[in-house]
Amino acid sequence: MFIDDTIAAIATAPGEGGIGIVRISGEKSLEVAQSIFKSKSGKMIKDYNTRTLIYGKIVDGEKVIDEVLVAYMKGPNSYTAEDVIEINCHGGFISVKKILELILSKGVRIADAGEFTKRAFLNGRIDLSQAEAIIDVIKSKTDMAHEVAQNQLEGSLAKKIKDLRMNVTEVLAHLEVSIDFAEEDVEEITYQTLEEKSLELRNEIKKLYDTAESGKILRDGLKTVIVGKPNVGKSSLLNSILGENRAIVTDIAGTTRDVIEEFVNIKGIPLKIVDTAGIRETEDVVEKIGVEKSRESFSTADLVIMVLDASRKLSEEDMEILESIKNKKTIVLLNKVDLEAQIELEKIKEFVSSDDIIEISALKNQGIEELQDKIESMVYQGSVKNSSNLMITNSRHKDALFKAYESINDAISAIEQRMPYDFIEVDFKNIWDYLGYINGDTVREDLLDTIFANFCIGK
Repeated sequence: MFIDDTIAAIATAPGEGGIGIVRISGEKSLEVAQSIFKSKSGKMIKDYNTRTLIYGKIVDGEKVIDEVLVAYMKGPNSYTAEDVIEINCHGGFISVKKILELILSKGVRIADAGEFTKRAFLNGRIDLSQAEAIIDVIKSKTDMAHEVAQNQLEGSLAKKIKDLRMNVTEVLAHLEVSIDFAEEDVEEITYQTLEEKSLELRNEIKKLYDTAESGKILRDGLKTVIVGKPNVGKSSLLNSILGENRAIVTDIAGTTRDVIEEFVNIKGIPLKIVDTAGIRETEDVVEKIGVEKSRESFSTADLVIMVLDASRKLSEEDMEILESIKNKKTIVLLNKVDLEAQIELEKIKEFVSSDDIIEISALKNQGIEELQDKIESMVYQGSVKNSSNLMITNSRHKDALFKAYESINDAISAIEQRMPYDFIEVDFKNIWDYLGYINGDTVREDLLDTIFANFCIGK
C-alpha cells in the first residue's frame, strides 16, 4: 500500500436511498474535488471553512452529473488524518457510480477493503483495537453489543492495554538496570517486589481474559439449537420466543422437516436460534434428511435447549438425545406442564443439573421469561455483566491475552525459583509483545492486511 497516494470509494451501502456518499482521502483529494465541483456561489471549496457543507453540482466538463453537498476535512483533523472529501449525492446505483468513475479518471485509485480505517491506524489517529471496534459497531445486532463496541471505539480497551504495557515497561526498566549495572552501586529490584508486581499484573490480565467468552457471544451471537423428538413443542417454543408464528405448528409428528434459523435479541444477547426437525427413526426420505441436519446442528451448538413433553414418560428417543448432549451447555425444558405430569424427573437429573431444568407451557407462553433469565445468567456468568463497558469480543485479542497470561505465569515461576534476572526479562518482553498485538504496536503487516480485509470497501 502506498500511503502517499489518493484513494476513493463509495461509503454507503449499494441500492436505492435518500443519500449516497463518495469518499476521497489523500493529498490530491481537494485538487480532484475542485476540478469536478461547481458551487452555487461560484467560490472554490478551499474558500470555505473546513467541515462546511457546500451546495453545488458535480460536473464532467459541461455535463451535470448530480446535485450534491460537499464537505472538506483537512488533515490531520479527519477520519484518516489525511485531507478528506465527502460528496453527498442522491442515493441509488447510477449517481454514486458516475461520480466515483469521474474521480478515478483524475489519477485516484479505488480504495482497498478497509483502507480508510487502515490509514487512520497507520497515521496514528486510532490504535488497532479501536479500528477493529469500528466493524463491531457496524455489525452489532443488539444494543449491548453496540455499547461494548462503542466503548472500545472510544478507547476503553486501548487505554487498558496501554496501562498494562506501561506496568510491564516499568518492570523491564528495573530488570535491565539490575542486569546492566550489577557491579555498580544502584538500587536492585528485589524478588519480592518482582513477585508482587507480577501477581498484580497476572490478576489484571486474567480479569480481562475472563470476559472473552461473554464478549464473543455479544459480538457473534450465541448459536442456540432447539432439539427434541417430534411433537414435543419445539416449534411452539420458537414462535413464543420470537413473538410471531415463524414455524408451522400441528399435532402431526414430523411437521418440521428442515432446520429453521432466526436471530433474536434476548436481554441484549443476540441468539442465532435454530429449530430442528424432531429426532426419530423414520422411513420418510425428506424427514430423514431433516433429522440428520438436526444432529449436525446441535453437535456444533453453543447452547442446546432440549424440549421434553412433561405429560409423557421418557422414551428411548428422549434418552438417546439426553445421552448425546450431556457434555454440552444445556437447558432442559419440560413442556406442556399445564397437563398432568408423567415424566420421570430423577432420570433427567442424571444428565443435567436441576438448576438447568425449567417447566414451561410454550402454547400458553408460561416459563419463557424464566428461560430468558437463565440464558442471560449462563452468558454473563454473574460478575461479567457488571463490567460490560470493557469486554474482550475479538478472538485475536483473546489469543494474545492468553499468551500474555502464560508468559506471566512463566515469569512468576522463574521468580519463585530465584532464577537470574535475564530469564525473567525474557518472559516480560514476551508479555510486552503479546499485549502489543492487541493495540497494533507489535503487529505484522500481513496480519494488518487480513484484519482490514474484513471491512467493506468504503470504510
